[in-house]
Amino acid sequence: MTTPFPFTAVVGQDDLRLALLLNAVSPSVGGVLVRGEKGTAKSTAVRALTSLLPEVAVVPGCRFSCDPASPDPGCPDGPHEGGGGGTARPARMVELPVGASEDRLVGALDIERALSEGVKAFEPGLLAAAHRGILYVDEVNLLHDHLVDLLLDAAAMGASYVEREGVSVRHAARFLLVGTMNPEEGELRPQLLDRFGLTVEVAASREPDQRVEVVRRRLAYEDDPAAFAARWADEEAAVRQRIVAAREVLPSVRLGDAALRQIAATCAAFEVDGMRADIVMARTATALAAWAGRTEVLAEDVRQAALLALPHRRRRNPFDAPGLDEDKLDETLEEFGSDDDPGPGPDDDGPEGGPGGGGGEPAPDSGPQGGDAASRPEGGEGEPAPGGAGEQSPVRASEPFRTKALSVPGVGAGAAGRRSRARTEHGRTTGARRPEGTLTALHLAATVRAAAPHQRARGRSGRGLVVRRDDLRQATREGREGNLVLFVVDASGSMAARQRMGAVKGAVLSLLLDAYQRRDKVGLVTFRGASADVALPPTSSVDAAAARLESLPTGGRTPLAAGLLRAHDVLRVERLRDPARRALVVVVTDGRATGGPEPVALASRAARLFAAEGIASVVVDCESGPVRLGLAGRLAGELGGTAVTLDELRADSIAGLVKDVQGRAA
Repeated sequence: MTTPFPFTAVVGQDDLRLALLLNAVSPSVGGVLVRGEKGTAKSTAVRALTSLLPEVAVVPGCRFSCDPASPDPGCPDGPHEGGGGGTARPARMVELPVGASEDRLVGALDIERALSEGVKAFEPGLLAAAHRGILYVDEVNLLHDHLVDLLLDAAAMGASYVEREGVSVRHAARFLLVGTMNPEEGELRPQLLDRFGLTVEVAASREPDQRVEVVRRRLAYEDDPAAFAARWADEEAAVRQRIVAAREVLPSVRLGDAALRQIAATCAAFEVDGMRADIVMARTATALAAWAGRTEVLAEDVRQAALLALPHRRRRNPFDAPGLDEDKLDETLEEFGSDDDPGPGPDDDGPEGGPGGGGGEPAPDSGPQGGDAASRPEGGEGEPAPGGAGEQSPVRASEPFRTKALSVPGVGAGAAGRRSRARTEHGRTTGARRPEGTLTALHLAATVRAAAPHQRARGRSGRGLVVRRDDLRQATREGREGNLVLFVVDASGSMAARQRMGAVKGAVLSLLLDAYQRRDKVGLVTFRGASADVALPPTSSVDAAAARLESLPTGGRTPLAAGLLRAHDVLRVERLRDPARRALVVVVTDGRATGGPEPVALASRAARLFAAEGIASVVVDCESGPVRLGLAGRLAGELGGTAVTLDELRADSIAGLVKDVQGRAA
């Protein structure tokens, strides 16, 4: 497939083209998730697919793009007579904005007309517009969870259901789902990753000649878009014809028992959950054979299908990047291959340049806790010498654990998540209010109560209720929001004992895992020596925070005040960017303050800034040994927050449970 800007300098672009083309040949493959850094032509390639798709025949006047040869019997604009003539139009690409509402996605019901006129007035949404076309979600990892759930349910069932206030609408919604994302901005949940049929990784090439060619073609397009498009028109027409031919071949492609055994063995070898991977691999291998013009699935098709369908499905830790061990894949295919159809070796060619042409991803590294222990530098065995001038090498984090739930007090109104209470569009209904703008969730009882006193004045004569717009009431709902969890980590010499810092890092890593599951943004401030640094500005990429934590060195004095002031400045800037997102500050320290002039007094004044602004905070007390000074608890009091020990932080800790019970009793 060609694009308006053929990005020869993008590693993985061949795999992206192939994945999109396979879905064009067989939409049942299940869509494509494109992962990659910014500026790698992800959106360009997806948008270019639209011009390659064959035209679709639709029933004239149908808002749901019914096929005249086989119209949807339940179409809201129907019924349509089957076998009638239709009109041809180009395939559509519908883009779902990150900030779209649920009504914009599934369609909106005109509640005012439903109550006052008694009609079921339905305005189709983006799912209806994308039927028999492409639904494209840029930055899909930033889409609200409830929208992703609706989107993927429709993609799996091929239909959209709208059930609201006694009005029920169903319409067909079969589309090619394509999502793009930058992993640095946060990952998708594993269960959502699994709903995408294929995934590809793209990255910019480091070869100067290839990058020069990209710039040259981009400038040529900007100088004369029409001439540039005409230059590639013949090749695009050829690809379009090949898609049509592959669709015709697809029903006759045979998936033999040998290929099925290889598919099942591969999925079992990589320990993928469920059976969706097997089905997607089978459909992908069949589409690969049809794309190559063959009617028999070969081992090379199975291998390429595995490289596209399994990287995001293999079992991995939350902070591990998706990937596939190609040596293990080749061994599995060879072991379960037949004599007539031996699996290809690593150097064999396959479709679109073969499996070696960028179809696979590198074997994953071991993540923040992995790697060869012998190759990792270890920190010193004891505390540094007085003065704390020395720096110790990073130490490995201990095993993470399930943490107790930390939340921000009160009720917020931030982005949907799973940490703190918030007023949201989804959740349990807690009351009603007058709508501000478009009514999205009718509170029927409150609307009836508002309209009832005015029925005589409005001349009501029949049994129906006379409802006016001023009577409508919006339901207020309470759910959960995601917060900004800002970690302020003491990396000074007093924390640098090897065993102690490993436990501290393990605790922070556990809290990062919790933040990942609760859809929070995270940030990391560290302090040591004479200053504090923003190791990671607030981001949705929890794995980036884990990587920074793993490489964190220790040593030097303890500038506690500098760490708190730097954290306060980070929160001030973040409030300007996202005023609705509330913050939770997690200070990980033993409470000592030794850096700077009057370190204790300055740290106390810095802590009171947080208390004065009502910023929620938790101090993780890392003090150890038989004699405890209680400095972390004193710091928590000045912050206006709470203090927990490393042991109390564990969800299954007896000490933490006793403390929770005592807190509720108080």
